[in-house]
Amino acid sequence: MKLVVTSIPPGEAPLWVREKWVGLSLPLAQRGSAPRTYLTSGVITRPRTFFRSLVALFAGKLERQTGFCIETRAAIEVLAKASPEAAAWWRENAPHEMSAGRYFLFQQGLGHVSASDRGT
Repeated sequence: MKLVVTSIPPGEAPLWVREKWVGLSLPLAQRGSAPRTYLTSGVITRPRTFFRSLVALFAGKLERQTGFCIETRAAIEVLAKASPEAAAWWRENAPHEMSAGRYFLFQQGLGHVSASDRGT
């Protein structure tokens, strides 16, 4: 299953980088095609340690959002084919997001789930 991105996602990346997601088919990293709710933080400003994550959780700094979970590295690989410059921005400005087990959340309403790569 793929998420076909149809709208510019919000986030901490510059607008020109976020615009490059539109039209891409990203592989879902979750079971099923229904959106799910997660606690999220910004990819640039997120807490980087377990302790800071706990502090952010108890301080109410994590935001509950509903959407589709996409493995970061897989998303950046797809992005690199369409816009090497945008993928390079992610690799340079958020290298901590490139490790295994990191995910982007594309919010519900930013696209639709499709079984094909063409978005149909």
